[in-house]
Amino acid sequence: MPDSTYKVIELVGSSRVGIEDAVNGAIARASESLEHLDWFEVKEVRGNIEGGKVGWYQVKMSVGFKIVDPGDLKRA
Repeated sequence: MPDSTYKVIELVGSSRVGIEDAVNGAIARASESLEHLDWFEVKEVRGNIEGGKVGWYQVKMSVGFKIVDPGDLKRA
């Protein structure tokens, strides 16, 4: 049996504040419906220009979460 197996999903987070806020917001939102989030990797950074200034930031990232053994699941 392998030590760990992960599922990888792609998320896109946006923020008017900055890149870090976009990452944190996407992870916080994903953690509301997914368990065992373990790592992330930012793949792309882009944004929007409004009136000659940065309007918002957007990050595209991969997020991995651990696939657990059935015995590890919380029993209701």
